[in-house]
Amino acid sequence: MAEKRRLQTDDLYRLSFVSDPQISPCGHNIAYVKAHIDEKTKEYRSHIWMVPVTGGKPRQYTSGPKSDTSPRWSPDGSMIAFLSDRNGEKQIFVMPTNGGEARQITNMRRGAGAPVWSPDGTKIAFTSAIDIEDKPEDLEKPLDKKDKDALEKKKRDEPTVVTRLHMKADMAMGLLPPRYSQIFVVDVEGKTGVKQLTFGNFNHSMPQWSPCGKYIVFSANRREDADWEPYLTDIYMVPAEGGELRKLTPSTGPCSSPKFTPDGKFVVYAGHNMEHGGPTLTKLWKVPVEGGSPILLTGSFDRSFGDRCAGDSRLGGSDNGPTFSKDGKTIYFLASDHGRSSIYKVPTEGGDVELVLGGDRQIFGFTADDSGTKFAIAVSTPTLPGDVGFYDVLGGTERTLTSVNEWLDEVFIVAPETIPFKAKDGLQEYGWIMKPVGFKQGVKYPAVLQIHGGPHSMYGYSFFFEFQLLANKGYVVFYTNPRGGEGFGQEFVKAVCGDYGGMDFEDLMTWTDVAVEQGYIDENRIGVTGGSYGGFMTNWIVGHTSRFAAAVTQRSISNWLSFHGVSDIGYTFVERELYCDVWKDTQKLWDFSPLKYVDNVTTPLLIIHSENDMRCPIEQGEQLYVALKKQKKEVEMVRFPGSNHELSRSGRPVLRVARLNHIVRWFDSHIAKNPGDYEPSL
Repeated sequence: MAEKRRLQTDDLYRLSFVSDPQISPCGHNIAYVKAHIDEKTKEYRSHIWMVPVTGGKPRQYTSGPKSDTSPRWSPDGSMIAFLSDRNGEKQIFVMPTNGGEARQITNMRRGAGAPVWSPDGTKIAFTSAIDIEDKPEDLEKPLDKKDKDALEKKKRDEPTVVTRLHMKADMAMGLLPPRYSQIFVVDVEGKTGVKQLTFGNFNHSMPQWSPCGKYIVFSANRREDADWEPYLTDIYMVPAEGGELRKLTPSTGPCSSPKFTPDGKFVVYAGHNMEHGGPTLTKLWKVPVEGGSPILLTGSFDRSFGDRCAGDSRLGGSDNGPTFSKDGKTIYFLASDHGRSSIYKVPTEGGDVELVLGGDRQIFGFTADDSGTKFAIAVSTPTLPGDVGFYDVLGGTERTLTSVNEWLDEVFIVAPETIPFKAKDGLQEYGWIMKPVGFKQGVKYPAVLQIHGGPHSMYGYSFFFEFQLLANKGYVVFYTNPRGGEGFGQEFVKAVCGDYGGMDFEDLMTWTDVAVEQGYIDENRIGVTGGSYGGFMTNWIVGHTSRFAAAVTQRSISNWLSFHGVSDIGYTFVERELYCDVWKDTQKLWDFSPLKYVDNVTTPLLIIHSENDMRCPIEQGEQLYVALKKQKKEVEMVRFPGSNHELSRSGRPVLRVARLNHIVRWFDSHIAKNPGDYEPSL
């Protein structure tokens, strides 16, 4: 066996990413998306692959030049629909299951998304964006070069008139175009044209068919003041042939992921009523299609619907449920608990929630076959970026079907240790520590405290390339979920609200003390880093303690007063998270702002920020940089062009590698390491 080597930043280019596992109706095969980074272009490419549930060598199913995603089996299993940009904008294609030529069935001007087969397999519902300037006759005329050149010229030569409150978005990396997502239906055989089902200046998403094929449900915020209350989405139903919409939910909170029950009498969905504001845990509900009040199904379950586990080695979305048993009596879904994302079940009538498939890992997607007893699953662990597996509910058997990152066997991969600890106020919490590669007993090592974003995200049993890299570079890596994180109940999630920099700061300092008490961390050689909320907290930490030798703040917040008006979510986030009115509570917001405390900063600070970040705009980093630089503090700023808030997770690969290099450079230049402390030597 070849001798292992240390992981390097350029190894990011070798990562493969799986997502969206879709089991066939008969339960015999699984289609999934496998993405990689092209060796020559250093850009992401993705294709659809297929693997038998009994095991065997996976085979590549599509071979588009760029991106093939969203595989969806036809009800009889004879075809797969998928999205591909092989001819320009993403469109829907269908292809026989046993292979052959892919046939394009949409030709939408702005592309297509979210394909869903009708129960009889003759139609597909999907979403597509419509610009308010688009003419109806142009919806199926993709933009040609002349159109694109004209749009670019307009962007350069004409001013933009803004009338919306929600005027920009991080994923748009700038101003939102006057464009809204609508729901359509297309005949698979092309016998009829595309049928538009929704209209108006509202976004519609997540279409799903009724069992009879006569209706489609979806999620939308169709309020006239939608920009003022962006979270108040509802579940609507519309005839599949077109007609009047029927609103099923009472506009009291976010509603998403709708699914008809097998008998067609109810729609099950994920949502909440804002009882605790924005950080209210998402529950499962059902509502009668004929009208009536929603019924809470998971009321006693003090955890949130969905996978909330953070990671930096996944691309693409995956189903979280709800999914039904064949008899319709049981609902399966993903939820997050104590760092784990697992599959649970609850009776369709409501009741006790039970664990179906768990473990110290992250299950980040699953689907069920027609029997409702065979699952395709996508799984990550702290030592595994992600693979596709199979689970038989009745037999209780599970098998892993892919191994998309076999090259990791060539390098050192570190498994973290879980350590329980008590917070300052006695609250039970948990943290994870990764020892450095080459660890020797009796030696004290440099370390890095990692802080997650959100703040309502969750560290746990998932893979972080960044953490593995730092461990391979000789650092102890330690991390926890300060209050505000998901997976520990409603009270824990909302505890950070109105208290940013309070008990969450104390949690992190207590965890640092606990990590040092393990006996192998040099308390004089500890760095700290985090992004988004983790960036805010990094800024807060260096303004309130000098215990860290170096810090890297990423996509951070430094000034809540300006954040309110410049972030794509700021105008609601500040009120929901800090419990502040920006006009009445200016002193309180300034007290919450790390910028206020720059006089106290002695820790060398590297500021990493994306120039097109609309979530935490770059002016937040600039304000901090200028304030520190003016006082001649040790600070640098690294700006990433053409990048948004997602740089560390799905940004351009070359920039992701550059970001990692800068993080390592900063810590290495400010935190001493003794090569002889490691085996093999650094």
